[in-house]
Amino acid sequence: MSNKLANTPEVKIGLVAVSRDCFPMSLSENRRDAVAKAYTDKYGAEGLFVCPTIIENECHMRQALNEVNAAGCNAIVVYLGNFGPETPETLLAKYFDGPAMFVAAAEDDCGDALVNNRGDAYCGMLNASYNLKLRGVKAYIPEYPVGTAPEVADMIKEFIPIAKTVIGLRNLKIISFGPRPQDFLACNAPIARLYDLGVEIEENSELDLFAAYNEHKDDPRIPEVIADMEKELGEGNKMAGILPRLAQYELTLLDWAEAHKGDRKYVAFANKCWPSFQTQFRFVPCYVNGRLGARGIPVSCEVDIYGVLSEYIGQCVSDEVVTLLDINNTVPGNIYREDIEGKFDYTQRDTFMGFHCGNGSCCIVENPTMKYQLIMNRGLEGGGEPDISRGTLEGDIKPGEITFFRLQSTADATLRSYAAEGEILPVATRSFGTIGIFGIKEMARFYRYVLLEKGYPHHGAVVFGHHGKALFDVLKFLGVEDREYNRPACTRYFGENPYK
Repeated sequence: MSNKLANTPEVKIGLVAVSRDCFPMSLSENRRDAVAKAYTDKYGAEGLFVCPTIIENECHMRQALNEVNAAGCNAIVVYLGNFGPETPETLLAKYFDGPAMFVAAAEDDCGDALVNNRGDAYCGMLNASYNLKLRGVKAYIPEYPVGTAPEVADMIKEFIPIAKTVIGLRNLKIISFGPRPQDFLACNAPIARLYDLGVEIEENSELDLFAAYNEHKDDPRIPEVIADMEKELGEGNKMAGILPRLAQYELTLLDWAEAHKGDRKYVAFANKCWPSFQTQFRFVPCYVNGRLGARGIPVSCEVDIYGVLSEYIGQCVSDEVVTLLDINNTVPGNIYREDIEGKFDYTQRDTFMGFHCGNGSCCIVENPTMKYQLIMNRGLEGGGEPDISRGTLEGDIKPGEITFFRLQSTADATLRSYAAEGEILPVATRSFGTIGIFGIKEMARFYRYVLLEKGYPHHGAVVFGHHGKALFDVLKFLGVEDREYNRPACTRYFGENPYK
């Protein structure tokens, strides 16, 4: 259960069995042990604590609560091995400071002995869910929460990324340096809903960042960071002269995170990166953003606070490095005809290019190369020898499965989200920046009736792998009611014209 990336929580689950006093406690105990064995056999014992107390009453509840807390559990699974006592089992979820999942036992194969071996947990789950609602306690209930021991073990495994995300958000601080660039309201969104999610935010000015950067001039750690950058870039180190400035900036952000996270455990950044950034800092920050992302500290461009929130959620769900890209441009007809048509099951309208200036981490890019921001070079340096426009990491993003995802607060502070599964195609982009050609089924309709119709910004978090199921459940647990996806051709969006 240990996570691959730093800056995200490790989940330790307490498996707590409950028993109604009119049923044999041994029935719940034996079924709990069978779940624990099934889980351990398939996934290993790490991160799973089997609570010794079986809850039959409120005193047992307090005892079990003390046991899971003493064991360092930050998530619990309340397991109805039989019908279960609705009051103490739901009080456990209320008093436990972490996410809780409720699941129940299906009846075991028992031949003709069902009379003495029936647990009625199918019925008990109804009482549990009703009591949770009466108390206003939020708990995660899987799609089909009643199962055999192996099935419940799989439910516990699927609960881990959900629990990890909830725990992460409750301990996250987003640090921003702004404001947004002029005439760039696309990433503006009310911050009030962050607090509803448990997220803390610290907003600073670009001047604060510049002052901190200048204080790191001649920092004795700079040569060590430069050496690490040189090793990472290898033959892609085409702009070696800019590395000292980038190393100074990286140390600035890391030191700020450490000094400002306060009582929070995890940090993410939403930073301004143009237009005055280049003329004052005298570099482009993209490569550093990607390096922090590879360490589990996502950094969004253009002060996109909900963009970095989406990245962090994607990171918790996937245990992989994420990135943030513009939903940028259509795929030219010649590229589609030459490299996609007949080779992949996508129409041209199912494809698009996702792009950012150069913020990808080396690990997600083919042949990563240090370059310069072409557009900024034209505007600030007249297309001449690049200096202050240097600092991008360029290359086509590695092909594979992805989930394009965003959680957004609208202007009226309503939370909305989407998650569209697809892939990055193994097709050369013939372009610049951190970039890839994406294939998402029915993308054109999704673009029109979700992204445009619901007012989403142009940034989306790229989560590597198909994680739509976990993201859907996370958002449901968090209370996000608007959860969109790329609907198949047979399912219309609200407002979509049925007359084709």
